[in-house]
Amino acid sequence: MNFLEHVAKARVLAPAGIPVPRAVHCRTPEEAGSAFAELGPCMVKAQVPTGKRGKAGGIRAARSPEEAAEVARAILGMTIDGHAVESVLLEERAEIAREFYAAILNDTASRRPLVLFSTEGGMDIEEVAESRPEALRRHPVDLDRGFTEAEARALVSGLDLGPAAEAIPGILAALYRISGQVDAELIEVNPLALLADGRVVALDCKLTLDDSAAFRQADLAAAAAPEPMTALEREGLEQGLKFIQLDGNVGVLANGAGLTMTTMDVISHCGGRPANFLEIGGEAYTKSEAALRLVLANPGVKSLVVNFCGAFARTDVMAEGVVTAWKRLSPTVPVFFSIHGTGEDEAVRLVRDGLGVEPYDLMEDAVQAAVEAAR
Repeated sequence: MNFLEHVAKARVLAPAGIPVPRAVHCRTPEEAGSAFAELGPCMVKAQVPTGKRGKAGGIRAARSPEEAAEVARAILGMTIDGHAVESVLLEERAEIAREFYAAILNDTASRRPLVLFSTEGGMDIEEVAESRPEALRRHPVDLDRGFTEAEARALVSGLDLGPAAEAIPGILAALYRISGQVDAELIEVNPLALLADGRVVALDCKLTLDDSAAFRQADLAAAAAPEPMTALEREGLEQGLKFIQLDGNVGVLANGAGLTMTTMDVISHCGGRPANFLEIGGEAYTKSEAALRLVLANPGVKSLVVNFCGAFARTDVMAEGVVTAWKRLSPTVPVFFSIHGTGEDEAVRLVRDGLGVEPYDLMEDAVQAAVEAAR
């Protein structure tokens, strides 16, 4: 789950002792005009959980209450990277001397937390990593030892940090500490700025939390930014189904998230494009009709793969639900089944007798047939 900048700063950075600018969160132009009286000259920043807001025109300066209200009105009418701007953050103007980059993330390669730091802040870090990899310092963290201020000093050793040299190690150590406390998948501060008055301040923050840890972070999770959803995704949510709409043409219906993602990978491997993620494992098998309706409502779907693999889950029960739903909905797209596991003989019979369709022995063959049919 992702968080807006104002939440990340107020709920995560500031409590960890990481300096942030004075700011006021506003939802209307009138609130922005009033906030100017408290802040003075400021930056008006679109609050959306995505990057490159400045390039999209979502960060602008204001030098008077009238200008703050005018700029807020313009930004509140924007859509940035698919996110509607519903609020803005007015933040005191900062006289920046230098910009740095700092982040804590989960590194899949080393299977450890990774601390990143660069003196090339304020830029797209991907470009820095590609064009000047030496400008990006990396420190995979030993989970048994953690990441202390001493190790942070070693990470930035030899870099010309100027007056920021004393503050940055402590900030890096604090970022690592708080990332574990809130179950963060990513905390990124860009820029971490050295101001003309000598302070080192987090001028921006991108925060992503592990969805599976939401139960441990209930208060923080409640403040997460809503994810943009299509009409079908909202319908799926209302039905209690995890449905993600994609731009492919091969529909997917499988039991279990892992099997669903594997099926999607095989579709791509065979040269096709999956049209959705949707699994009916667990109690979701009772919602076969709603699930099938969702998949087929995607106008891009030209064929469908139904992939069931049962251990504790019975494939015959799942197959019965799909066959019954298919008869009620009477779709015209070709469907291809792969069924293995508990109850598979009965499941195969149900599909064969009920739909006149012969399930494939191998998942790869069912997927390949669906990909061919969608072309």
